[in-house]
Amino acid sequence: MTGGGGAELGTARCALEDEAEEAEFKLASSLTDPSPTVDREASIAGRGAPGFGEVATETEGDMAAKGAGSSAAADAGSTASDTERSDDGKDKEAKKIQTTTTTQALHGGRSVVQLERDLRVDLGFRGMPMTEEQRRQFSPGPRTTMFRIPEFKWSPMHQRLLTDLLFALETDVHVWRSHSTKSVMDFVNSNENIIFVHNTIHLISQMVDNIIIACGGILPLLSAATSPSSPTVPQTELESVEATQGMSAETANTFLSRLMAMVDVLVFASSLNFSEIEAEKNMSSGGLMRQCLRLVCCVAVRNCLECRQRQRDRGCKASILNSKSQDSLQNIASASKTAIENLPSNLSPIKDPDRLLQDVDINRLRAVVFRDVDDSKQAQFLALAVVYFISVLMVSKYRDILEPQRETARAMSQSGRSIRQEINSPTSTDNPVAFPDSGGMLKEIPTPVEELHLEASLPHTDSGIGEEQVSGVLNGAELEGPPSSMGRIPTPPGAMSELLCTLSSEVKRSQESLLSEPASSSGISRVEVLKPASSISSISQSKGINVKEILKSLVAAPMEGAEAGPEPLPYPDPAIKREAHAMLPMQFHSFDRSVVVPVKKPPPGSLAVNTVGSGSREGLAAGSTPNIFAAASATPKSMINTTGPTEAASSSTNSSTSSSFVNGATSKNLPAVQTVAPMPEDTMENMSITTKLERALEKVAPLLREIFVDFAPFLSRTLLGSHGQELLIEGLVCMKSSTSVVELVMLLCSQEWQNSIQKNAGLAFIELINEGRLLCHAMKDHIVRVANEAEFILNRQRAEDVHKHAEFESNCAQYAADRKDEEKMCDHLIGAAKHRDHVTANQLKQKILNILTNKHGAWGALAQSQLHDFWRLDYWEDDLRRRRRFVRNAFGSTHLDITCKSLEDYGSEEDEGVKAKKGFRSQAVVSQNQETELMLEGDDDAVSLLQEKEIDNLAAHFRPRVIISRGPVVLSTPAQLVAPVIVARGTLSITTTEIYFEVDEDDTAFKRIDSKVLAYSEGLHGKWMFSEIRAVFSRRYLLQNTAMEVFMANRTSVMFNFPDQATVKKVVYSLPRVGVGTSYGLPQARRISLATPRQLFKSSNMTQRWQRREISNFEYLMFLNTIAGRTYNDLNQYPVFPWVLTNYESEELDLTLPGNFRDLSKPIGALNPKRAVFYADRYETWEEEQMPPCHYNSHYSTSTSTLYWLVRIEPFTTFFLNANGNKFDHPDRTFSSIARSWRNCQRDTSDVKELIPEFYYLPEMFVNSNGYHLGERQDGTAVCDVELPPWAKKPEDFVRISRMALESEFVSCQLHQWIDLIFGYKQRGPEAVRALNVFHYVTYEGSVNLDSIADPLLREAMEAQIQGFGQTPSQLLIEPHPPRSSAMHLCFLPQSPLMFKDQMQQDVIMVLKFPSNSPVTHVAANTLPHLAIPAAVTVTCSRLFAVNRWHNTVGLRGAPGYSLEQAHHLPIEMDSLIANNSGVNKRQITDLVDQSIQINSHCFVVTADNRYILVCGFWDKSFRVYSSETGKLTQIVFGHWDVVTCLARSESYIGGDCYIVSGSRDATLLLWYWSGRHHIIGDNPNNSDYPAPRAVLTGHDHEVVCVSVCAELGLVISGAREGPCLVHTITGDLLRALEGTELCALPRLISVSSEGHCIIYYERGHFCNFSINGKLLAQMDLNDSTRAILLSSDGQNLVTGGDNGVVEVWQACDFKQLYIYPGCDAGIRAMDLSHDQRTLITGMASGSIVAFNIDFNRWHYEHQNRY
Repeated sequence: MTGGGGAELGTARCALEDEAEEAEFKLASSLTDPSPTVDREASIAGRGAPGFGEVATETEGDMAAKGAGSSAAADAGSTASDTERSDDGKDKEAKKIQTTTTTQALHGGRSVVQLERDLRVDLGFRGMPMTEEQRRQFSPGPRTTMFRIPEFKWSPMHQRLLTDLLFALETDVHVWRSHSTKSVMDFVNSNENIIFVHNTIHLISQMVDNIIIACGGILPLLSAATSPSSPTVPQTELESVEATQGMSAETANTFLSRLMAMVDVLVFASSLNFSEIEAEKNMSSGGLMRQCLRLVCCVAVRNCLECRQRQRDRGCKASILNSKSQDSLQNIASASKTAIENLPSNLSPIKDPDRLLQDVDINRLRAVVFRDVDDSKQAQFLALAVVYFISVLMVSKYRDILEPQRETARAMSQSGRSIRQEINSPTSTDNPVAFPDSGGMLKEIPTPVEELHLEASLPHTDSGIGEEQVSGVLNGAELEGPPSSMGRIPTPPGAMSELLCTLSSEVKRSQESLLSEPASSSGISRVEVLKPASSISSISQSKGINVKEILKSLVAAPMEGAEAGPEPLPYPDPAIKREAHAMLPMQFHSFDRSVVVPVKKPPPGSLAVNTVGSGSREGLAAGSTPNIFAAASATPKSMINTTGPTEAASSSTNSSTSSSFVNGATSKNLPAVQTVAPMPEDTMENMSITTKLERALEKVAPLLREIFVDFAPFLSRTLLGSHGQELLIEGLVCMKSSTSVVELVMLLCSQEWQNSIQKNAGLAFIELINEGRLLCHAMKDHIVRVANEAEFILNRQRAEDVHKHAEFESNCAQYAADRKDEEKMCDHLIGAAKHRDHVTANQLKQKILNILTNKHGAWGALAQSQLHDFWRLDYWEDDLRRRRRFVRNAFGSTHLDITCKSLEDYGSEEDEGVKAKKGFRSQAVVSQNQETELMLEGDDDAVSLLQEKEIDNLAAHFRPRVIISRGPVVLSTPAQLVAPVIVARGTLSITTTEIYFEVDEDDTAFKRIDSKVLAYSEGLHGKWMFSEIRAVFSRRYLLQNTAMEVFMANRTSVMFNFPDQATVKKVVYSLPRVGVGTSYGLPQARRISLATPRQLFKSSNMTQRWQRREISNFEYLMFLNTIAGRTYNDLNQYPVFPWVLTNYESEELDLTLPGNFRDLSKPIGALNPKRAVFYADRYETWEEEQMPPCHYNSHYSTSTSTLYWLVRIEPFTTFFLNANGNKFDHPDRTFSSIARSWRNCQRDTSDVKELIPEFYYLPEMFVNSNGYHLGERQDGTAVCDVELPPWAKKPEDFVRISRMALESEFVSCQLHQWIDLIFGYKQRGPEAVRALNVFHYVTYEGSVNLDSIADPLLREAMEAQIQGFGQTPSQLLIEPHPPRSSAMHLCFLPQSPLMFKDQMQQDVIMVLKFPSNSPVTHVAANTLPHLAIPAAVTVTCSRLFAVNRWHNTVGLRGAPGYSLEQAHHLPIEMDSLIANNSGVNKRQITDLVDQSIQINSHCFVVTADNRYILVCGFWDKSFRVYSSETGKLTQIVFGHWDVVTCLARSESYIGGDCYIVSGSRDATLLLWYWSGRHHIIGDNPNNSDYPAPRAVLTGHDHEVVCVSVCAELGLVISGAREGPCLVHTITGDLLRALEGTELCALPRLISVSSEGHCIIYYERGHFCNFSINGKLLAQMDLNDSTRAILLSSDGQNLVTGGDNGVVEVWQACDFKQLYIYPGCDAGIRAMDLSHDQRTLITGMASGSIVAFNIDFNRWHYEHQNRY
């Protein structure tokens, strides 16, 4: 790059020195060819600050712009196409740069290699800042039409490429020539080179005709070669042979010679058949040889012209007369002559200038004709054409010898005629006619100007330059060139060429600067313009520079280096010579230029313009043939050509038959065979004519004779005289009689022969020429078309590049934005994790504090007990989704500072409500579509995977973009945490194993939320493990299907609202595949999570189970609420339950009276007939036009009504106060009496509330346990606890009786009708109208699309309205719901819970006595039919266990189809290993237990699958796991600090997982997890030796003696040897102590039901029933020492057994005795119930077991009253 930079600076320096010449040069150029100049100017003007290498060009551009002011130029420029513009601009830039670089080379004498590298830099090959023009090349695409066909042009790059290609081919051929043993013909005809030769010939065939046209065309050349000439008037034969297609004449000649050399070797020297190539090119047969003939003719004519030039040169001095520039012309002539004479003679094909045709041309003509002589037709055609060609030349030569001088006038008139003919020819091109000359050559004027420039530009002050200085410059430039094959140092690739370019371009500039002043006249004549040039040239000659020597050195230098051998070689030596010198990196541009000649009478103005144009155009090309293709283009022939004669200046206006470019040439265009006048009488000339003829024609005549003889039959038929006679016969006779050339010439000169040849052979020749023209045009069109296609492709690629670049930039920006978002997200997550850890730490600290400071804790004391313990409802749900557990409330308060609302407060509120409603009536109402299914259409269960595109198009504010992260975060999206009364904006992030939610604490809405409310809101900084997720439901929020609720293993749920439905899908597909859980008989699939409520309802088995009475009414209603979108997390969508009773007044409630039950077929508003009429009238007389009519303005379930019911329990108290301006309701409007609320629902037209599920399970809601001051009613009664109906003595009674009513037969028979109203087909549409069940339109799904409301204020108001009006559940079915089957229909189904069986069954089914007399201390009846071994496992006091097979068939006794054969199947079959005493060792647990342990039922636990037995009491403080199949020890579990005294197991779930609790003498309990999958304690089978407990439960002061655990309630209830029983959560929190009377101090047995009953037996026969929230419900005393207690599965019945051997059944709620079984002969030590609750198995102290028939249904009130 350093060198490049230097060259560019040098260029810039040079530019300033050359400024004037360049300006003049550009001016002339702009006058002659305006459009490129203007384009160039435009491209310069559009460019920015110039970089290196642009200065010179800019200077020239600026000067050009000053000179090119004519409007014509501007117009022409504006119409030029973009492509032409850029092409011309590029060409000119290349030319300018080359010119200036060459000048710099002369200045500095720098190395040529460096110069060439600099030139490449300047031409934009590397290192150059992008100019506007180059930028345009990279535009997205062309701005003009595709596939236009512009004029064909050889660009410098094309020429360079062709040069390089030919050079490569010539190198290969040269290798063949230099082979020591094989000849060239061996190589050409060798099989291995066939493809190479074939392809090369193909290439030559493509090029030949084009190059011939570029050289001027055969006809114009032939015309010039045969035109009469006079030495007295300097004249050129190539009158208007133009340098066509952008290729200069000398370049074309060079290519012509090189192609000829290739043809010599590959065509004439080979024996190949060309038919295949011709077929490929669609040429007619023999086309290739015809091409060769055209090539040979062209080369031959060029050689003829050179011969004529040389002859003229000899007489040049004598012929120049009366010229003002005589001296300078003589100077030029002598210089040219010297140069030519000094050429080595063996390098030129012209061995004898006096000959008509050279030997090599004659040999080639002969080769063309006779190569494929077998193909007679082709050979005949070729022969005929050659006959014409030779005849014309011979006759012309004869004429030249005979009449050496012509009148000048004749020449002048002919030239004028010819040019006019060319201009007016219909097919002539629009280009100005130019006059390239094959002999080529700057004529008289240029050389002195070159001399002038040389002096001006060389850096010295001497008035002349010696030969040494110039040769020094040249030699200095030569030194670094590559050595040639002969060891000489040839001139490097660019030196000569650049120097000569400079000379010629400077000549042109100086010459054209003389045009600038007079050029304003468009009709100026050539003569006037050029006169000053001559005078200046002659003046400049006196400067004393030796032009001869310069030219001599220029020409000689390459010749010396290029000479391949010391002496001439025989034929085909000329070809070899050309071949060898083709490699010479040399080309002379300077001399092949139009001749500038004074003309006496100029043709019309148009001619003058054309000639000026042509002259300057040539000038433009003069310095421009770039160095790029100069590398290997010169051949000896071209050197001869380019140093052509100086005499030729005489005929620049001579006639042109440039119609060689015209396609349809006819014989009129052929040069005529000249008529020869009689020989002059001059004896001196007579003496030499014969000799001259013999000398000139001695080689040609034999060829013609040979053709005449060989083709005599054909030619005699063809060449006929004017009367049809055969001319050839007499000609042959004549030729045979004399070998004299003169005879042959005279024969050809005869009129008959001339006419015949012109007529017949001329036709063949013109056909030959026309074929060449057609092929040339076809090739041009083909190349242009291919080029256009290439340009189209390149433009498209450029456009793609631009597009890709833009895409790349966009991707980069996106990537950066994503990274930024990701960093932000990471910061957010880190901050969230810190916050979450902080919250967790606080919770743990509080937990530890509670454990320690609790009155049962280590730091606690009875006196420390708080005055008031505050409790709140926990979010824990049981299997029926009941939330019954109360936990300690750290934020609890009596709210003594809170006042009640006055009645005035309600007036203002109602006014606001009316205004809000009116405001919304103006909004368009969305029609209620009964079939609206927003998430999935129809009933198709397939939920398609979310498309990525849906996510990418999310808008920014309400539809934020979902960020997909590449880190651990799989998905992160804006979301809202939906909790009761709050909605918190934040970010939900999902990793591969966890969900995180982080609230946006900066959100203004969040900041407005009361901190007291936030204290009760969990999950604001939440983290949930995937392993904890049990169910995922799609949910609605504000009637939009954009929410999701996730249910966790800790029996809580969390709800999120998302920007749109697509995000919901994405989130669901990022979560585990859990579906909606396992409870509803649906597959655990994501598509189930995304299914619509209606689809879930149809797919689930719950309706069938309800109809078969496998599930209760409560459970079924809870199922319907859950799938219809009702949730505890949104008070607006709280679960809905019906009022079922109407009697809240009487002292006793008879549940057998229909009158006590509500009509469930009507909505709550239509139960009162008077009120029903009011609602119907309102609907019929509806006046609001903008709103659809409705029966009710309020809804049966709203957040207000939910808080109304639950106002007495936290956290709903706080929520209520938050929603009501921090005030309690007016006492008269507060929920204070169940009877009053029911009356209001019957009478008040604005109150149509249904109930909530808590009415049927939560007695605490009716008690003001926190002591709130709720005011006094108008009648003076204080509002505190809820007034219960008279028939309910306490809240628990009310809840129990209400639940009994809900499950009663009356309700079961009607419940489906209420379901139709709330969830079914009467919810909307005509059925809803008929049923008086139409609510406000905004309560229905699909009625409002919030996303369509653009105004944020309107949207907020609409959201508030939805919140206020409530929301109707999703419609689950559009046809009537099926009714429940009656109990009687189901009485024989074995699994029915209401089995009213035959009373005659025996109480005792069987007694089974074991061989051992050891008391049976533990019984476990795991009898489910799906188990591998349904069995009753028994364990004796001596730790001998038995797995007694259970037969389920016994359950069918009394059923239809029962047969006596099944009677022998008793329910229990003794363990065979025990019965036959064969495998007792497999049944004995031999490990030693601690001596102080009393073996009882608490010492053993059997897993739910009967495969493992857990035993405690071992001296090493462990408990152990044994296999029940083999009796082997499988695991030992340590954890306690003393002997383990008791074990308990929770109920099992799918997979057999359950909790195990161990109690110890160390006064603690440990909670363990039993893995049903791995059959070990703990989750990790690899760490089974040291499992960790899930929780440590403390608070007891003595050894733990009894424990019970309920996984469904999440509670562990334990009793120590002394002290109260304690209630812990399974997370380790001590909730409370179950404290009763002073008798409740020594607990011994505990049983807990999932219904919330906790029965404790204390020593001395005392029983207590506690609620799980610590309330003592009932107590009793028994005389028996009870050893076993058992609760039925529904928690309603208690079974006891003790030492007196009597089994008793009690009603659990009040210890009312229901039944006493017959006494047994031994004490009862253990009990269990079969899975169907129909068989009771007791373990006896005598070592036997007894199976009792038990049917809890017979003590059911309905059974007793009805059946």
